[in-house]
Amino acid sequence: MRHRKAGRKLNRDSAHRLAMLRNIVTSLLEHERIVTTLPKAKEVRRAAEKMITLGKRGDLHAQRQAAAYIRSKSIVTKLFKELAPQYAERQGGYTRIIRTGNRPGDAAPMALIELVNYEEPAPTQSQVSDQQ
Repeated sequence: MRHRKAGRKLNRDSAHRLAMLRNIVTSLLEHERIVTTLPKAKEVRRAAEKMITLGKRGDLHAQRQAAAYIRSKSIVTKLFKELAPQYAERQGGYTRIIRTGNRPGDAAPMALIELVNYEEPAPTQSQVSDQQ
């Protein structure tokens, strides 16, 4: 029985699982939108929302806790300076998971996980001229 055993194992040992989740959370905060498998996206959502909550707290202890999990100092800075103020009025639910179908190779369910107020970057002038 799995009573009171939270989280998914994702077919990895604990060190590999922790390293993978830290890398994916760092990538999500950097790019604000990533594509991964559905079970990984659901696990990443838990950790990413905790990091944004730390960013909203904004004190030194929260910065150190976030830096202990996130792989890049520049991403920690982005979290506290840019992302946290965007979610200051929001009471949770900072990420969105969109199912995108199955992967062709192994039929794994894929999903797109993004931050809620993610906006597509505007096309540059060269991209506009390439389309015409």
